[in-house]
Amino acid sequence: MPAFWRTVRGLPGPLRAPLSLLFPSGAAQGGARRVSGAADVNSFVSRTKTCGELRSAHVGQEVTLCGWIQYQRQQQFVVLRDFQGLTQIIIPQDEAASHLRKILYDTPVESVVRLTGTVVPRPPGQTNPRLPTGDIEVKVKTVEILNSCKKLPFEIKDFAKKTEALRMQYRYLDLRSVQMQYNLRMRSQVVMRMREYLCNRHGFVDVETPTLFKKTPGGAKEFVVPSREAGKFYSLPQSPQQFKQLLMVGGLDRYFQVARCYRDEGSKPDRQPEFTQIDIEMSFADQAGIQALIEGLLQYSWPDEKGPITIPFPSITYDEALATYGTDKPDTRFEMKIIDVTDVFRNTEVGVLQKSLNEPRGTVRAICIPQGAKHLRNKDLESLNELAKSQFNQGILHFILRSDGSMKSALGKFLNEEQKLELVRAVQANVDDVVLLAAGEHEKVCSTLGKLRLEAADLLEARGQSLRNPSAFHFLWVVDFPLFLQKEENPRQLESVHHPFTAPHPSDEHLLYTDPAKVRGQHYDLVLNGNEIGGGSIRIHSAKLQRFILETVLKEDTELLSHLLEALDSGAPPHGGIALGLDRLICLLVGAASIRDVIAFPKSFKGRDLMCNSPDYIAPEELEPYHVKIAEPMPEVKVKSN
Repeated sequence: MPAFWRTVRGLPGPLRAPLSLLFPSGAAQGGARRVSGAADVNSFVSRTKTCGELRSAHVGQEVTLCGWIQYQRQQQFVVLRDFQGLTQIIIPQDEAASHLRKILYDTPVESVVRLTGTVVPRPPGQTNPRLPTGDIEVKVKTVEILNSCKKLPFEIKDFAKKTEALRMQYRYLDLRSVQMQYNLRMRSQVVMRMREYLCNRHGFVDVETPTLFKKTPGGAKEFVVPSREAGKFYSLPQSPQQFKQLLMVGGLDRYFQVARCYRDEGSKPDRQPEFTQIDIEMSFADQAGIQALIEGLLQYSWPDEKGPITIPFPSITYDEALATYGTDKPDTRFEMKIIDVTDVFRNTEVGVLQKSLNEPRGTVRAICIPQGAKHLRNKDLESLNELAKSQFNQGILHFILRSDGSMKSALGKFLNEEQKLELVRAVQANVDDVVLLAAGEHEKVCSTLGKLRLEAADLLEARGQSLRNPSAFHFLWVVDFPLFLQKEENPRQLESVHHPFTAPHPSDEHLLYTDPAKVRGQHYDLVLNGNEIGGGSIRIHSAKLQRFILETVLKEDTELLSHLLEALDSGAPPHGGIALGLDRLICLLVGAASIRDVIAFPKSFKGRDLMCNSPDYIAPEELEPYHVKIAEPMPEVKVKSN
């Protein structure tokens, strides 16, 4: 087998020829509900065919191809690549074609060429069934070098090892890879289907909202932009939240936008300072209506090759999610649920447990790691214990169920046989299972075990156990969040769990005036495989209620929101909405390691553009109109003369 075909065959399944899924044409057509006919990708350009569409049906046709030289072999074969695939080019071996051999072999790999030739069948035994164009090759007649390529910092092959920093520095090269082409085209396809569903099928209006805005109370940190008015700054919006509510006041009824948003969150992993969300708002809607809309939207836009998704999605309350999974974004692809074993230990002599149970909201909870004794080492259990201590200041006990039914644990000596049996039954432990126990305040204990649940799953999968099916998509609604939480820096003050415009649960509204910490909000999050991919709420449409929450409960300066309060007092309809995180949704959909793999030009972990080297310095004289002066000395800025 030729080396370059071995290379193509060696790629993982999703990387071999995924673009044929996105460009149905000729023999590769599929997904009839996606397109009424094959897209004409050869219109308005100098090629007649792409490198991924030629089949046996094209034998005898003269074609013009444009693309990059991927491989050269034996001065006889060249493989040409474009956005859609690969085509093998055969060079005639007679003397008349010597100039073609010289051109194609003197030209470096990754140079851009245009060639014409005749489609011919491959000789018997030389076809490549793993390649969509593997039954044919193109016998070249003419070739033109459109642009020669210098030596590149890495090979344009998906198996080539390259650091993420190098990929981002040369992003324009990384974009040529099969996987990046697939990711971005899949993203485009999903967004197109979402537009079709919202605008064409359900009458939503696509409205662009401003990027230059003003500071918003609460939420994440915002980027500020200086203005020419001394001391005054714009802020880049975290989301179009206020604008979409104002559009409802303005009678637009149904709003939608593929919105660019900004948050100055520093060096958080898998976060971007600029990101994209599918932003939606609807008048006269309730929570059930918005959830049904999103379920229909995702089902309609879901790629055929990923398998169907079933609606309606299951739903769980915030309290249930925390008690069962230790998080408000549970991964429901595997079990290992948190189990309440408080009653087992009420009458035991384990001092540390009794002390915890006597505290307010004291509890004892457990998770059972299936076959943990076979797959986890002592150092793994130690690392889980250390994680609980370092992140949650929480101690952990554990036991292993032996084949004779006895417990391997220091805990065993404090329990009688009946209590041991009751504990084993409660956690439904089998032989060689490892059970982790934590005691203390309810929320702290559940959060700890929720984190250990995920860490234990990672450890088991690293040992070859299959817990979370990577091709499965488990959606889950999480509802009934608390409307407010205590501020970490000042527990006597409250802050919004999500944002200050979320309406209180109707049955809890009376508590706003007596015990606001107990009020639930009409907020809902959409979770996919343990990742929050969307969040929304029914909004406050009463100016009086909005002002009370801002001024009395949150102690916020309402002057910043005077425009919104005035609008709500001008006949605002009941309304609600949601925003889906497009980057994370596509990341999960294509199985990418990071959201940076589904964004064309992402920022680094530290928020830098390594390709363009931004942010960058600006000369002091350019800052003067904005009344900005740098406090620390800057390096000299070289200004290019015209």
